[in-house]
Formats: sequence, C-alpha cells, structure tokens
Amino acid sequence: MGMAKVLIVDDDPFITTLTTKILTRIGYDTVLSAEDGAKGLDAVEAHTPDVILCDLNMPGMDGLEFLRHLAERDAPCAIILVSGEDKRILQTATQLAEAHRLKVLGAIQKPIKPDPLKALLDKHVAQQSATRRGPIESLTLETLKAGLESGAIDVFFQPKVAVPDRKLIGVEALVRWRGEDGKLIPPIAFVPVIEEHGLIDEMTRQVFEKSMVASAAWQKKGLDIKVAVNFSVDSLTRYEVFDLVIAAIAKEGIDPHSVIIEVTESRIMEDVAAPLEILTRLRMKGVGLAIDDYGTGASSMQQLKRIPFTELKIDRAFVDGAPQDEEARAMLESSVSLAKKLGLSTVAEGVETQAEWDLIAELGVDVVQGYFIAKPMPSDELLAWARQNGDLAS
Repeated sequence: MGMAKVLIVDDDPFITTLTTKILTRIGYDTVLSAEDGAKGLDAVEAHTPDVILCDLNMPGMDGLEFLRHLAERDAPCAIILVSGEDKRILQTATQLAEAHRLKVLGAIQKPIKPDPLKALLDKHVAQQSATRRGPIESLTLETLKAGLESGAIDVFFQPKVAVPDRKLIGVEALVRWRGEDGKLIPPIAFVPVIEEHGLIDEMTRQVFEKSMVASAAWQKKGLDIKVAVNFSVDSLTRYEVFDLVIAAIAKEGIDPHSVIIEVTESRIMEDVAAPLEILTRLRMKGVGLAIDDYGTGASSMQQLKRIPFTELKIDRAFVDGAPQDEEARAMLESSVSLAKKLGLSTVAEGVETQAEWDLIAELGVDVVQGYFIAKPMPSDELLAWARQNGDLAS
C-alpha cells in the first residue's frame, strides 16, 4: 500500500494538508498535490499516480474539465471525487466520470473523514489484486458451439424469500458454464459471445428446460416454489418461444403458475408485436411475467402499461446506499408505491446488508433476493439450504 501514489487535486491548502495527513496515517506514503486541473494534468503526466482525489469546484480548470481531459488521455488512474458541493452535483459528477469510462472508486463529501476514504482506497487495492490475477478470457465460438452440444450449460439458483417471515418462495435461474476440467466459468466469459453469434436461443432453451427439470425434482421432495428464468428480448421476437416454454412446462408436469419469465426492462423492445403476443399468451396460460432491472431503462412506464406484468424487480442500483441516501430511498419508495398501485408483487434485488433489509421491510417490499439471503447455488444444494432455512422437512 505504501508504494501506491496518490494525487490530490484541490485548490484549498488546508484540505490538501488534512487529506495528506489522513493518507499517511492509513499507510499511503507517496502523496502529491496540484491546485487545479491544469496542474493536475501535468502531475499525471510526470508522476503517473495510482489514485487521484479530485475536487470539483476549482479556479482555472475545474474538476469536471479535468476528468474530461483524463479520459481523452486514457489515464489509467483510479478516481475518487471529493467535494463540498450539493450531493446531487457530486452524484452527477460521478456518473459523468463513469460515462467517460474512467475508473471511479466513489465520491466523498467534504469534510473528508478517514473511514470513508480508507474504504474506497481498500476497494482500489482489491481491484488491483484482481487485475494481477489476470483478465477473464472469453470462450471461443468453437468452444461454445461444442459446449452447447455436449452439455456444458449449468444452472444455479438464487433463493428469493418473503420479507415478513424469510420463507423461501422462489428462485431465479442463473446460467453458468462448466469447462472440460469441471470448473465453473462466469457468464462474462461466454454470454456476450453467445449473444453476438446468435446462439442465445439455444442457451435459453437449455437453461429453461434444466430449470423445469430441477423444479420437478424439488416438488417430488416436497419443495413447491416458483422458478424465474431470464429471457432475452431477442428470443422474444420469435413466436416459437411460446411453444418451447409451454412444452417444457408440460413435459415436467409443472404448474404454469409456478413459472416466471423475467424480461430485462432496459432492453424491451423494438419489435413490439411479437414480444407482446408471446408474453400475453404466456400470461393467459398462468405464467408470471417480471420486469427485471426496473428503473434502469428509458421506457419503464410505457412497458408497465403495455405488458401484463405480475412482478416488478427493483434493480440493485436503487437498493445500494438507500438506507443512508435520502434520494435513493425516495426513488426506491416510489417504485414500491407504484408497484402496489398497479397490483404487482415487488422483488428487491441485490440486498447485501442488514440496513438494506430493514429499509426494504419498512417500505413494504414483498420479496428479497441477494447475498444477504444466499448466493446462487446448484439445485441439490438448494434443497439442503431449504431444509436449513426451515422450508423443507428433513
């Protein structure tokens, strides 16, 4: 940690001195400073810092212009935004830096305190450790085609529990790839390639059919829960998807009311006719429909009005930080209120802390999914988890 170089870009000498002392205290020995964006760019050129603490409102070149110039130079530095400006300005500046594809660790409001600063710097250390382990290589098209034929697709399931009693009420199916050595390969290594080369339908078919097989096996053991499976918008433009879903449900003897099709809100839908027909026909058969990642797309309200959804999944972005952030809480609260008025069940995704759980419960969310409850797991491990959770007799 002592080898990392930190650059403070701030026009206030007192803030610079105070921040330097805090950095030294938590183990950062090489601390540079610049009084505005222009001098900050010179320092970046001369010293290549690992982390930049950047103020926003400075005379001369301000922080926003400084960020733009960093992006134009493809600067590899990690960025922490520090400002006494209004919280919403700081949030917008963070989004701007991310839009520039800069490595943003986070933002801190002045006055700077040691604990929040250390938390963001620890995040940088963790990211650097992951980078040293090497990037995840994408699987080749040939490997993917062979794997789809040989059964490399595996499905994990993440529990969804009712908020009032933490009773297991469902799972979300999540795709995994098992390599020839038996090790699991994360979706980032294969899903983009599958989408690019038009193999998403085959992958979705296998995931759905494997999920129905798992559901039937659980029911035989006495575990009757709902199973949610994600469908690509691309797949929903093909009318045969309806037959695929209904056939797989019927083959395993599953009640259609125990199945949920999740559609990512941010990608619905350019070709309206086919998805509308497919989703509405599935809904008439009793299959549930969930709008996934609600709030992250550009047409949320239009889709809620257009499609007969039964469930609204609130994206992690609106859950994270909501216990401490009044604006995030307001957005979360409005999503829950809208869902209730529309008669939709609500699911909060990505709940990771007790504080987030407590807020979710206070706001009246119906269902929670996230690492605070359980990580995704194979179908046999889910049975063991259900027994431990009291949802299945031993």
